Amino acid sequence: MNELLVSDKLKANYDAYYDGESEWRAIGAKEKVKNIVDACSGIPHDSILEIGSGDGAILNGLADAKFGTNLFSLEISASAVATIARRKIANLRECRIFNGYDIPYTTGQFDLAIVSHVLEHAEHPRKLLYEASRAAAFVFIEVPLEDTIRLKSDFVFSSVGHINYYTWRTIRLLVQSCELQVLSQVITNPSRSAYEYRSGRIGLAKHALRQALLRCSQSLACELFTYHCSILCATPRQNQASC
Repeated sequence: MNELLVSDKLKANYDAYYDGESEWRAIGAKEKVKNIVDACSGIPHDSILEIGSGDGAILNGLADAKFGTNLFSLEISASAVATIARRKIANLRECRIFNGYDIPYTTGQFDLAIVSHVLEHAEHPRKLLYEASRAAAFVFIEVPLEDTIRLKSDFVFSSVGHINYYTWRTIRLLVQSCELQVLSQVITNPSRSAYEYRSGRIGLAKHALRQALLRCSQSLACELFTYHCSILCATPRQNQASC
């Protein structure tokens, strides 16, 4: 059987993608870190593996929040690893390149694996989830819910690299199809700061509208606009241990 690898096209897209730290990613990371802490505070989280760390903004936020004492990172991008190294993140024990799917750590080595805004980029998302659940007792996943009525009918690749588009149902079914048990699932609106950074006062108005719609009708909101969905899962091994 041929080894599953990130395609040459995607690898080339990400190799030089991270040109130092990004203000935009730093703003987005604050909300992502909050979602991780809110979902995962009640489970063991001493050792944490983030898969697909980008420029390290989430790792940096976790370290600042003193969430996890042993942080590890995997990336496919050489520019990401270099950017993370320059940050000198507290409690980051190791950041290394991997092939995108095969996690180079032992079974059950981590309390928690974080896969935040990665599955929308992955050509073989189930392979990645199986590997994450092998390496950790719990898996936290977050994706943008981009499969709305506004999604275009035909795919066009962009440097952002999104190749999978989810609803709150399809991401839930995906993780369950990988034998992961859903412990919590939360849909959130990106932060006011993110909207303001993109569109100023108009962005603040958009945030308020979408927040109100999400409170009134989650299903309608997710049909019309892109929100974020975070899911905390227990792995099959953790389920057996708790029986």
